[in-house]
Amino acid sequence: MSSKLNVFALLVVAVAVTVASPAQAQSGALCQLAGTAGISPGLSNTDSNFTFTFSGTLSGCQSNDPSAPAQGTTTVGQQIVVNGVTAQEPAASGSGSCATSNGSGIAITSWADGTVTVLSFTTQTATGGVNLQGNVVPSVTLPVVGGGTVTVTTTRYAGAQAQGVLAFQADPTQCAGSGVTSAAVNGTVGVGAAQ
Repeated sequence: MSSKLNVFALLVVAVAVTVASPAQAQSGALCQLAGTAGISPGLSNTDSNFTFTFSGTLSGCQSNDPSAPAQGTTTVGQQIVVNGVTAQEPAASGSGSCATSNGSGIAITSWADGTVTVLSFTTQTATGGVNLQGNVVPSVTLPVVGGGTVTVTTTRYAGAQAQGVLAFQADPTQCAGSGVTSAAVNGTVGVGAAQ
């Protein structure tokens, strides 16, 4: 029988975006996030340090800005194409166990209209729930595969804050065994600047 190990629900989020509803925000969005988290070493019942990655989609986004896109992709620790070159995002880092954990990292959201949001996030997790908080940052510089660097610049929701709660499900026997190394993550996320 599986249980919600919300331990990572938001660690990965990614990851990505949440805050007040669009009606209470300036150019904000509220979206559904679905994706997969990768955790190394596997999350177990014993406290340890770990890194994690994430790849997912944002859909059904509602916004008070009629020009805002309704969908996008969010990644953490993935290889992405920026200005025609392949760059490596940093993996996020955390510490804890299946019961409680904390994490932090950088998530990059590429929206359907070509705009980008770079989010610096932290997570606090306890059994039964995960809280993601973050700030949209101006840019992040990534190493290019093969040498050099490239900068990813925020072009949507600059200066906004993010917050959200997601669900992470896994067989609890994995926590007692070799550890949870991969799991589906889904929930509601958003981003905005409160008035």
